[in-house]
Parts: sequence; C-alpha cells; structure tokens
Amino acid sequence: MQKLNSILTGIFSKILFYLILILIWEAAYRIGVQWLEIWKPYTFPSPVFVFRSLVKLVQNNVLPIAIVTSLRRIVVGYTTSVVIGTTIGVLMVSFKFLDKHLSPLVLGLQTLPSICWLPFAILWFGLNENAITFVIAIGSTFAIAMSIESGIKNVNPLYIRAARTMGAKGYNLYRTVIIPAALPNIVMGLKQAWSFAWRALMAGEMLTATKGLGQVLMWGRDLADISQVMGVMIVIIVLGLVVDKLVFSAVEKNIRHRWGLLHK
Repeated sequence: MQKLNSILTGIFSKILFYLILILIWEAAYRIGVQWLEIWKPYTFPSPVFVFRSLVKLVQNNVLPIAIVTSLRRIVVGYTTSVVIGTTIGVLMVSFKFLDKHLSPLVLGLQTLPSICWLPFAILWFGLNENAITFVIAIGSTFAIAMSIESGIKNVNPLYIRAARTMGAKGYNLYRTVIIPAALPNIVMGLKQAWSFAWRALMAGEMLTATKGLGQVLMWGRDLADISQVMGVMIVIIVLGLVVDKLVFSAVEKNIRHRWGLLHK
C-alpha cells in the first residue's frame, strides 16, 4: 500500500509539474502576443493551438503514419549502427595498432554533424530509404564504438586480475568479467547514440523523405504553421522519453541493481 501511494504521489507530482509549465507557456503567449504584442502569433504559438494542430494531424491520419514510418526507419538505422559500432569498438580494444591510429579518427568523425553526411547519402543511394538509413547509422555508429572502447578500457584492473587468477582467459574473460563490468558505460553510449540517431533521422527526413515526422515538420514550416511545428517537436520529445523510460532506464536500473548500486 505504501509503495502504491509513493507511485501515485510521483505520478501526481509529474502531472502537476507539466501542468504548471503549460500554464506558464499560455501566460507567456497571452502577455507577449495578445497584450504587449512583443511576438507575432506565427512565431509564438499557444498550447491550445498546438493541441488543436495535433488533434487535426491525428484525425487526418498524418501523425500516426509519420510516427510509424519514422520509428521503423530509426529501428533499422540504429540496429545497423549497433552492429557496426560494436564491431569497430571491439576491434579497437583488441588491436593496439587500431587503437592508436583508428581511435582519433573515430572521435573526429563523431564530432561531425550528421547532416554533413546527407550529400554523400544522396549521391551514393539517391533520394530513397537507403539514404536515410545510412545517415542514421553513420550518425550513431561512432558514439557506440567510442562507448565500447571506453567501457572496456575503464574496467577495474582488479576484476581482470582476480578473474585470471581463477583461470579465466580469452573469450571467457570477456564474457564473464570485462563485458559485464563495462556495461554501464556501454549502455550510456547506446543511450547517447539513440539521441544522435533521432537527430540524423530528422535531418534525413526533412530533405529526402515523403513520409515521416521530419516531413510533417517541414510542412509546418512551409505553411508558416508554428503550431504544427511545435506539436511535432513535442511528439519527438515524448517518443524519446518513452523509449528512454521503457528501454534504457530499465536496463540501467537492472545493471545498477546487479552491481549493488541500487536497492529494490
């Protein structure tokens, strides 16, 4: 009963917090747009207009189709980046030559904005799904590679020495000690790569896609409909928070509990 009350209290506090934010937003709109006329209505929307715009997009079936399309693209691109990034990270850790010469290159490529890869994607693949998948994958691959390398390198040497004294070596050493100990850093890298993948997805969809949240965002810009633009931005934020809560936060909580950093 006490745990249930604690959960309900937490939910209520979050709802109250966001209601207060919406009220502040509405107050800023009324003061800045309607009363003082500091901003134009097409540059600063009311939360009421944003809600109406979202309802209209749902009724027209535009938003559901865009969400499903964008999620499908990001799952494909992100999964590809996980496979490639993990491979690169493991290779850098396994071979000193690659660690010395490839690591700086990977770090440099990680700092390159995803939108810079769009010309390559269009020239190599054309204006199609493969171009978007490429931009998503390239935008998050290097973050995963760096997290794999950093996570494995920062494993406490005492764990490795203790495992070796008990006969662990080679693949078993990695499977039973190094990888589990590196998981917190790896998960953080995967989480960061997910955010990079979303940014790359929006960049790709705004320039090449015919469907998706990025295109709905562009439609709003072309129509000077700031309410639609803001609504799509909120949808993207909500989707990111939902995935983080259901996937990454759950995995992080499980890892922290396993390593004695969190009590049930």
